[in-house]
Amino acid sequence: MRHRSILDLMTDFAVLATTFLLLAAPNLARADEQTARVVRFYGYDDCIRLNNGETQVTLCPAAGGRVLEYAWKGRNALYLVPGNEGWTYEESEGRPGSMLAGRFDIGPEQTIPSHPQLWMGRWTGEIIGPGAARLTSPPDQATGVQLIREFLLDEHSTRLECRQTMRNISDEPKEYCYWCRTFALGGGVCVIPLTEPSRFPNRYVMYERTSRDSSDTLINFRPQDPHIRVRDGFLEITGPPASPKLGMDTYAGWFAYVMPNDLMFVKQFPADPDRVYNEVAGLTMSVWYPDGPMCELEPIGPRERLSPGAEAKFTETWWLLPHTFPGEGETVDLPALAKQVASDAR
Repeated sequence: MRHRSILDLMTDFAVLATTFLLLAAPNLARADEQTARVVRFYGYDDCIRLNNGETQVTLCPAAGGRVLEYAWKGRNALYLVPGNEGWTYEESEGRPGSMLAGRFDIGPEQTIPSHPQLWMGRWTGEIIGPGAARLTSPPDQATGVQLIREFLLDEHSTRLECRQTMRNISDEPKEYCYWCRTFALGGGVCVIPLTEPSRFPNRYVMYERTSRDSSDTLINFRPQDPHIRVRDGFLEITGPPASPKLGMDTYAGWFAYVMPNDLMFVKQFPADPDRVYNEVAGLTMSVWYPDGPMCELEPIGPRERLSPGAEAKFTETWWLLPHTFPGEGETVDLPALAKQVASDAR
């Protein structure tokens, strides 16, 4: 009996492996199509949808590289309404549109140059793996940066990783920060864990206009509002305050927003007390809560000093959890909420 050489055995193995891959390829392709595919949504032909059966994420490269849908069992957590379907900055000849749902940006808000191409221009989109996609902005001459956003949906849960890379494409140093500007459904309860110490006497600041007709703003560092309170170690926003824009300096690295559709939207993000935060009031996060149908949830990153060609990354992670909205006269059980978030975060 002839003894087979190692080369013979390796050849047989290669043939078997190739056969397996050929047989499995159609099923693998179908699996990829189920978890990430190009779809038409909200008037856009080139949206990318990530789906794991119960959670659905729809991304929009055509207008600002944003998230149009983040839904669990058919319930979208993001504010998106009829009337602005298919809008693009290029086709509007530079006229602003209603940028709704899951928006991302860079700051600082008060000093960054105007950057409409990054904020609402046409990006490119690509599927980069099962449940994963990448959106890339055009190079922006106004700011000297290009943005890349990568999204990864967990195979078995609502966990969505949102990573933004900021790249300096100019020939001089740049200083910016990460700024998320997510429009969630309005009318909810925002729950923010507090950390010590805080620079703010009441644990938050309120941005107030000097008059109804003025765009000038003052930052009130000792605000009082009946819809905002400190309770059980949390800052709790239960309704629209007198002025909608609020800022916090907590380093807890997460907050939750309980919505009237019985979903809780949780955001987790890095917050480092040893870094410089270069918003005017040194904020790690902000909430814009108008008397209207949306609430803006805004993690803010630290200052990034980028030399030419350098990059900085910032990742926030989203969850959707079932959580009954409090009825009339009821309050959110804050310790139970924190326990629920901690249990899901593991």
